[in-house]
Amino acid sequence: MWRLRRAAVACEVCQSLVKHSSGIKGSLPLQKLHLVSRSIYHSHHPTLKLQRPQLRTSFQQFSSLTNLPLRKLKFSPIKYGYQPRRNFWPARLATRLLKLRYLILGSAVGGGYTAKKTFDQWKDMIPDLSEYKWIVPDIVWEIDEYIDFGHKLVSEVIGASDLLLLLGSPGETAFRATDHGSESDKHFRKGLLGELILLQQQIQEHEEEARRAAGQYSTSYAQQKRKVSDKEKIDQLQEELLHTQLKYQRILERLEKENKELRKLVLQKDDKGIHHRKLKKSLIDMYSEVLDVLSDYDASYNTQDHLPRVVVVGDQSAGKTSVLEMIAQARIFPRGSGEMMTRSPVKVTLSEGPHHVALFKDSSREFDLTKEEDLAALRHEIELRMRKNVKEGCTVSPETISLNVKGPGLQRMVLVDLPGVINTVTSGMAPDTKETIFSISKAYMQNPNAIILCIQDGSVDAERSIVTDLVSQMDPHGRRTIFVLTKVDLAEKNVASPSRIQQIIEGKLFPMKALGYFAVVTGKGNSSESIEAIREYEEEFFQNSKLLKTSMLKAHQVTTRNLSLAVSDCFWKMVRESVEQQADSFKATRFNLETEWKNNYPRLRELDRNELFEKAKNEILDEVISLSQVTPKHWEEILQQSLWERVSTHVIENIYLPAAQTMNSGTFNTTVDIKLKQWTDKQLPNKAVEVAWETLQEEFSRFMTEPKGKEHDDIFDKLKEAVKEESIKRHKWNDFAEDSLRVIQHNALEDRSISDKQQWDAAIYFMEEALQARLKDTENAIENMVGPDWKKRWLYWKNRTQEQCVHNETKNELEKMLKCNEEHPAYLASDEITTVRKNLESRGVEVDPSLIKDTWHQVYRRHFLKTALNHCNLCRRGFYYYQRHFVDSELECNDVVLFWRIQRMLAITANTLRQQLTNTEVRRLEKNVKEVLEDFAEDSEKKIKLLTGKRVQLAEDLKKVREIQEKLDAFIEALHQEK
Repeated sequence: MWRLRRAAVACEVCQSLVKHSSGIKGSLPLQKLHLVSRSIYHSHHPTLKLQRPQLRTSFQQFSSLTNLPLRKLKFSPIKYGYQPRRNFWPARLATRLLKLRYLILGSAVGGGYTAKKTFDQWKDMIPDLSEYKWIVPDIVWEIDEYIDFGHKLVSEVIGASDLLLLLGSPGETAFRATDHGSESDKHFRKGLLGELILLQQQIQEHEEEARRAAGQYSTSYAQQKRKVSDKEKIDQLQEELLHTQLKYQRILERLEKENKELRKLVLQKDDKGIHHRKLKKSLIDMYSEVLDVLSDYDASYNTQDHLPRVVVVGDQSAGKTSVLEMIAQARIFPRGSGEMMTRSPVKVTLSEGPHHVALFKDSSREFDLTKEEDLAALRHEIELRMRKNVKEGCTVSPETISLNVKGPGLQRMVLVDLPGVINTVTSGMAPDTKETIFSISKAYMQNPNAIILCIQDGSVDAERSIVTDLVSQMDPHGRRTIFVLTKVDLAEKNVASPSRIQQIIEGKLFPMKALGYFAVVTGKGNSSESIEAIREYEEEFFQNSKLLKTSMLKAHQVTTRNLSLAVSDCFWKMVRESVEQQADSFKATRFNLETEWKNNYPRLRELDRNELFEKAKNEILDEVISLSQVTPKHWEEILQQSLWERVSTHVIENIYLPAAQTMNSGTFNTTVDIKLKQWTDKQLPNKAVEVAWETLQEEFSRFMTEPKGKEHDDIFDKLKEAVKEESIKRHKWNDFAEDSLRVIQHNALEDRSISDKQQWDAAIYFMEEALQARLKDTENAIENMVGPDWKKRWLYWKNRTQEQCVHNETKNELEKMLKCNEEHPAYLASDEITTVRKNLESRGVEVDPSLIKDTWHQVYRRHFLKTALNHCNLCRRGFYYYQRHFVDSELECNDVVLFWRIQRMLAITANTLRQQLTNTEVRRLEKNVKEVLEDFAEDSEKKIKLLTGKRVQLAEDLKKVREIQEKLDAFIEALHQEK
């Protein structure tokens, strides 16, 4: 009796400690109480009546927060009988007083010991937060007495305890994939984890008892029809279970919200300037970078890339995008009514951060997901990128869009949203759209470590599903597949038999197998709904759903929150199991590539495409600078020669020949002046600029293409040629150059004063060269017209054609006419043409008047040029008569003066163009070359096209493999540190 009273007092002490404990709200489990208190828990309550305890059945009412079954108390048998009354009442009184003293003393000692032990246990469980003063803002310590840190961490544990039912590994939770953690708080988390797992196990036990009771009730319905009270107890039990689960869910949501706010305060510490320590890159960001490098290295995702990612597949309009948005907690994807919106894979990396933002891999702009304007801009940008990736004539593209989403409370994982699987190609789509979508989906799902998130529309018939067959082919055993049934609210309304939904969730309806099954609701179909509104609608639906009330669905199988927790835990479990194997694979690949390089290019450095481009860029800029080192003499010589080649035909045909037909020197000079003025005003400056620009191009090309000896690397030839062409295309000569050049040329051509004999001889030499070149061209034209002469016919066995024979007879007839009149004008009169034609007809040669004119043009030209050359020889000694203005002399050398004027104009023009080249145009060309190189540097496709070959590809592979291996090693090290 004394022991029972002492234990009762100890029980009261423990209960008082539990009620007044701070830091954790709610009742402690029975195992945490003192041994004596636990042994008599509820059995020695003051209101307890000694009676035989009733047997506990499945119909007994209980709460979800009830502790585990208690150990039964064994009572010693009580003997009833007559006890003789003794009259030693003083002794009895003393004995009772002594017993009361010992009772009070023993109770005090036992209660104090129990209180101390309980206090020590609680003290051990509370983490030492002093180690985290560097990461927690000062404001958090000030509000420590108002905010319960224990409850802030509970929300992370709850998801893990729900997931234990899915993975079957109670010891492994989502805490192993978090970014924060230390040895000091693991005990505290472990205690909370055990507490919540205990609650979850109790709920599961109650669910099992409810199902057993419901099964017993259904099987024996005929026998128990009269037992209305039993049915009421079953309904009451199920109703209490549902309320308990909903209450449990609300507590979790409240704790999660509080934890989210606290973590946001902690993550904002750098923004507020509390700490200036540079934070390390998060684990999920490191892993996402590895996947980004892999996507660039191997866009086809072949067998070398076996790193885990969550692949989201489903039929078109099944709700894939909506599920992703609920997981990301923002409406970030473009949407359309029944049309295909996802046209290329979108890789979404979810990570935790203080602000809810999104940004692309190749852009620095952050989209604030809390603002509708930024959300609309983000959706528009994603749609533009998708359309840009889709090539002409296609509907979908395999190119991946990489997007990072950060925010407080987001589950860390990498998801890939794929285009929806279609059954029929509609109008406006490419004919191969269906096959392309299948190939893209298979390429991602064939990765043995990829987690397949199979989305099935619950509002349509299951028989219409296409994606389930595809998933069952890629994962026949369901070891990495998570099945998600969307639009459950519509399914509950439309499906005649609710048990069909239960069959789907239990994996009995589809032939595919899955690791877990979930049912979610992603809104009412209104694109303007917010995430909060959708989540409230989802919670409200499942609270009132018959599927949960009738135990067709389990509590941990519903809502997108539970889904995101499960997917995140599966993702990190797969990452831990496979990442080291992938790192070893890339180490072997790196060794093979390095060995191949040493064997093929032992004397060359391993320069990748970007490094080779920089080397070629420096060489090209050095060659452009070499243009400024060309001597002025070289510039002027090539400019003068090129300009004369361009204008010589015009000078002889349109200026010299017409003027030479005049009868006296005055008319000759007048004709020359008029034609030179017209030529200068209209054509000459433009021709000069064209010649200068072509000369600059030729010199630039010569420097770019000429070999540099042993240092020449032909791998740059295509790049140099492309840079040269693009630079020349962009370069434009100064618009004011022609105007200034016109004035200079006009002044040069007006000057007729030859100062000395040397210039006179130079003009005669220039005139002879020009006339001899023109005479040679004329002789070749006549030879082609009349055919080979008798020597070539005899030596080379060549014959004339019939047409050539006619031309030859016509030529001979015209030459006879010229011998008769050597001063014949340049044109034939009509009677002369008739005479020639009749003379030829008399010899049996039929000719046309046009043929006679054509032949006369060449014959007269040759005659004129020979006459001009003879006159040029006579003028060699005419400088003396020129100084006297040809007074009292029969010699007229005005044609020499004309060629001197042309020669001097060419020299002055060449000098002017050379100054423009060296002072202005070479620098402008160098600027254009730099701009072209900068544009090529930003265009990766251009570099891939221009820098090709086995050497380049091998260096690129080596660079990528090394980068992947280094990032994988850093990620694995961080992953081990987190464990």
